[in-house]
Amino acid sequence: MNIDACFQLGYIVKTHGIKGQVVAFFDVDFPEDYEDLESVFLEQQGRLVPFFIDAMEPQQKGRFIIKFEDIDTIEQAEKLRNTALYLPLNELPELEEGQFYFHDVIGYKVVDAQHGELGIVKDFYDMPQQQLMAMEYMNQEMLIPVMDETMLRADHEGKILHVSLPEGLLEVYTQPSRPEDADDADEDTEEEK
Repeated sequence: MNIDACFQLGYIVKTHGIKGQVVAFFDVDFPEDYEDLESVFLEQQGRLVPFFIDAMEPQQKGRFIIKFEDIDTIEQAEKLRNTALYLPLNELPELEEGQFYFHDVIGYKVVDAQHGELGIVKDFYDMPQQQLMAMEYMNQEMLIPVMDETMLRADHEGKILHVSLPEGLLEVYTQPSRPEDADDADEDTEEEK
């Protein structure tokens, strides 16, 4: 299985008990959609390797206790710690009209409700506080917060992502920084001394 044909479901957090069980975290919006998995791919030495599931027990907050076939000791399970879990893209749940997965809209044209056509979707970044969409805009990267209020809908047929930028965001990228502002700050500091 090629990693480009998959999405990361989550990762193995730690071992559980002494009989080869692990605790996995499913980093998805609806972990319960994946409670009946028969197998997953684990990334090992840069390759995706299929692992078959003997048993899986849901815990809270996206965590599952998983027992894989042929992993029967804590030592074997320990080698899987921090390993990423993958599934093929075709196992993603169906979305409603206008919704999208991030990987689906890369390359789409970005059209803002007020400013019209802006640029092209380049990537998405998972930051600690929020997710950001990177867009190529006027030969620079522009970052847009991913929120329900900003990401309106995706037109998959026209390859267009409709957005509503937060007020003032576009100006941050279009207003030239004035060097005299820095000089003013230096002068203020001098006067305070």
